[in-house]
Parts: sequence; structure tokens; C-alpha cells
Amino acid sequence: MNKTLLILSLLLACNVFSQNTPAFQDGEWFRFEMSYSGFLKAGNATLSIKEESLDSKPVYHVVGKGWTTGAIKWFFKVKDRYESYFDKEKLIPYKFIRDINEGGHTKDIEIEFDQTNQKAYVNNKKHKTNKVFDTKPNIQDMVSTFYYLRNKLDVTKLKLGDEIMVDMFFDEENYGFKLKYLGEEIINTEFGNIEALKFRPYVMAGRVFKEEESLTLWVSKDKNRVPLRVKADLAVGSLRADLEAFKGLKHPFKIVVDD
Repeated sequence: MNKTLLILSLLLACNVFSQNTPAFQDGEWFRFEMSYSGFLKAGNATLSIKEESLDSKPVYHVVGKGWTTGAIKWFFKVKDRYESYFDKEKLIPYKFIRDINEGGHTKDIEIEFDQTNQKAYVNNKKHKTNKVFDTKPNIQDMVSTFYYLRNKLDVTKLKLGDEIMVDMFFDEENYGFKLKYLGEEIINTEFGNIEALKFRPYVMAGRVFKEEESLTLWVSKDKNRVPLRVKADLAVGSLRADLEAFKGLKHPFKIVVDD
């Protein structure tokens, strides 16, 4: 299984719902439980956000972590960490960190974004290389994309089947991320029945995913746009991530109450 892809999906799941008031604030925190093929616990992931300063600029600093637990960690151990520093007002990234270990496959990459001159300076610490790449205007990283779309995309104007495009820079390449809107659905969660918005990102079919439309994402319909669930159909089995704990939400968390 590819834990990086599931964590990326979680980040994207959080991402896609805009409104006039911010959906998040300093101190917001999520924890997710991951399961394989519907019954085997695979691991946990967390997302947290704090207000900080980077080179005298006010930024949000987001940290995403993922790790295997239980029996799976004995034959496929995962320990991933992602960080993004992005502008508090413009929601564009200045710095991104990817430090992962997935069954012995490791990466340690730090990217500095020059948004003015549209450059990405990639420091590959593992291979001791430094490269410079041209980027699109207002480029996003895989973590900042989550928060950018969470506040910039107006869901009220979306129609069933609409597709959203975002320019993202990942590792050493520009990537055009595409997401399809699938409508609304009430789903049962750890906290009760929640009204959710449903999306499907396009992924690359092949070794990991069965087809381009193998991922499904659900987020709460309320002003928080809380990531509730991610389901991935893999070439072998399936992965699912469910929200199991949260704190520091900016708005009330709405649960459907039956009459």
C-alpha cells in the first residue's frame, strides 16, 4: 500500500470548500484512523495548524503526520511527515517539507518557493542535490492546496459533475490537480450522521490505484469543511481513513438530529 497517497488524499479532502468566513484557525487539529480492506487497522494520521512567522512574514504552519500501527507495521512500517508554511492572507506557500520513510523507501525534501519570480528551490537532502524549477503563478504545494481551496472555492456555485483545477508543485514537478464534484450525502461517522460534500480526485491508474477515479472524499457541509472520510480502491484491496478526533474548530460542528 502507498501511505503517502492516502495522506495526500486526506489533505486534498480537507481542501475543497470555500466560504466568505475562514474555515480554519490557529490550533485546529484532526486525527484519522486508517483501515485496510475494511477490517484491518493500518495506521493513524494527524493534521495541525499554528500561526507563526517565517522570515518576518505572518504564516500558517501546518504539520501532517502518518504512521502505521498494529500488525501491519511489522512488515510495512511507515513514518511520514509533511509541513507547509503559507501566507496567512494570500494562502500561497513559502516553504514545504516532505520527510518520509515507507517500508525503507525514504525521501527528505525541502522546497523554498519564490512566488514573485515563480521559482521553486528544491533541496533534496537524501541525494544532496539542489535544483531550481519554474512554477506557475501562485503555485501551491500538496498541503497548502488543502487550505487554499478550503477558503477560495465557492461550493454554492458548483454543479454536479463540475471539475476543479489547481496548479500544484510536488517533489520536482508541476502537477495539475483535478477534482470532480459528486454532490451531497449524509454519512454515518464516529460522531453521528453528518451532512457531507462528496468529491472525486483524478489519480494515476496503475501500480497503486485501479483506475483514475479510485478515490472518493467526503467533507462536512458546515462552515468548518471538516475532512470526514477518504476511501481508496487500490490494485490490491482498499484503504479507508475516518476522522476519529478533532479540536480547535472555528465554527460549530453540525450533526444531523433525527426528528
